[in-house]
Order: sequence, then structure tokens, then C-alpha cells
Amino acid sequence: MLATPIVIRYYRRVKGVVIITLIGYSKTDMKEKKQAKDTITFLGTGGARFMIITQVLASGGLWLDLGGTEILVDPGPGCIVQTNKRKLKAEKLSAIIVSHRHLDHAADVNIMVEAMTQGGFKSHGRLFAPTDALETEPVLLNYLRERLDAIEVLEESKTYDIEDVSFKTPVRHVHPVENYGMVFTTPRHTFSYISDTRYFDDLPGYYNSELLIINLVFMEPRTPESHPNMPIDHLSVPDVERLVSEIRPKATILTHFGMGVWRAKPWEIARQLTEKTGVKVIAASDGMKFDLSTLDED
Repeated sequence: MLATPIVIRYYRRVKGVVIITLIGYSKTDMKEKKQAKDTITFLGTGGARFMIITQVLASGGLWLDLGGTEILVDPGPGCIVQTNKRKLKAEKLSAIIVSHRHLDHAADVNIMVEAMTQGGFKSHGRLFAPTDALETEPVLLNYLRERLDAIEVLEESKTYDIEDVSFKTPVRHVHPVENYGMVFTTPRHTFSYISDTRYFDDLPGYYNSELLIINLVFMEPRTPESHPNMPIDHLSVPDVERLVSEIRPKATILTHFGMGVWRAKPWEIARQLTEKTGVKVIAASDGMKFDLSTLDED
């Protein structure tokens, strides 16, 4: 089948004379150039206080490239370093999303807004964050706010649009501060990011999607019942097993590892969870880039 030619006229002026250049393309060529992909780059896989202060693992968050719409999620400590190390361009970001105001999720939000707006010379982009990350203990400095196109407040059961990508914050998580996970929808895929939370019975019902990204901090739960003197609202390996078994996505990626999980070898935990659930579970690594089109191959 022959490709249909398309002629583009390019005009330029040389010494007062207009020269017309005809450039030929085909519909097939243009279609190939426009084929969109959804990718997730892990700018770090470390989570919680001891991991981020030692930087055994990086803690820069998630860089989403969803058909050309680039979004940064949870820019923790070192995000700007990881962004440059991975040769990502902050000025191409359309938005930054902060799930909650803890350091391991928001420490680099100011420098990333500075980078996104090219030092304030190109005001653009949007910041999404919960109310208490904007008012109670603001994560963003005042002088940077005017450089953004908009600041939008994350709320429970609300849907937001960023170009042709949408995401929903289905439920407020059980955590010491206001905190939301997200369900992203692109023209090609759906995936969920389950941010920090204590496990609760209805949690799986909010995150039905093709791919799960789960913050795994502990080997065992630290609930008020099991640790009445010091409960900590983070997910553990048994919690992840329940989530994966109930939601049954095409694949699950584990990240945001606490020190105990790291010592237990996350890749081994992922292998065991794959065997137990029958769902492919992957342990993310710093700098890993995941192409969601691989979900279509299964």
C-alpha cells in the first residue's frame, strides 16, 4: 500500500526574494512520528526517614511521560539531581503533583518549580497539592507561586485534567497528614499510584487499574493493634499481597522502600509476591524506566 504524500510549503526570505521549499512527507511517516507512548521513570526508590537521610537509595519521585505530557509526582530530596542525571528536561513539565507534605515526597518541590519555569523567565505549569501542603505548612515558597499558571487543591473523589491525561484522587489515605493516591488515565492506559497509607478494608476498591505502583515501606504492619506504642501508617508486604490479590492488575511495581525492605532485597520480595498472587510484581530500581506498552503484550 502506497503512502499518501503530503506537501508542506516552507517560506523563507533571502535578499528580499521569497523562496518556497516543498518538503514531502507521507501519512505513514507522520503516523509513526505521532505514535504516543506512556512511560514512568523512577527518580528514586527510597522512602521514609532513614532511607532519605542516608540516600542509600535515591528519593526523587516519579517522572511520567504520558504521550508527550510530562508530569512529576512527589519530588522528594534529590529530585533535581536525579532529573539532570537522567537528562530529563524540567521545562517540559506540564505539572507537579504532591501527594502530601512529608519531606520524602515534597522536599524538592521548590527547586523543581524553579526549574520548570526556567528560573522564573518562563512562567508556566501547574502544582497540585492537598490543602494542608499549601496552607498549614506550605511546601512552596510564596515568590514561586506567581510563576505558575495555577495551583490546584487535591481533594477526595475529585478528577483533574492535564492536557489529554486525567487523574483522580479517589480517597483520603490514613496518614498523619492529608494524603492522596492517584488513578491516572491516558488515551492508552490506566495506572494507579498508591501513596503512603495504613491499609484499610476498602483500599483495594479505589485503585482498580492495569498497573499498580505501591509504596512499600515495611516488612510487617505497624498498626495501632500490633504496635500500640508507636503505630506507623505505611504499607507492608502482607498489605501489598492483599492489594494485588484483590485488584489483580496486569502488573505491580514496588517502590519507596524503607531500610528494612531494602535489607530484605526488594527483588526477592517481588519474586515471592509474584509466586503467591500469580500477578507479575516488579521491584523498581533507581532510574528504571517502565514502558506501559509492555502491559499490552501480556
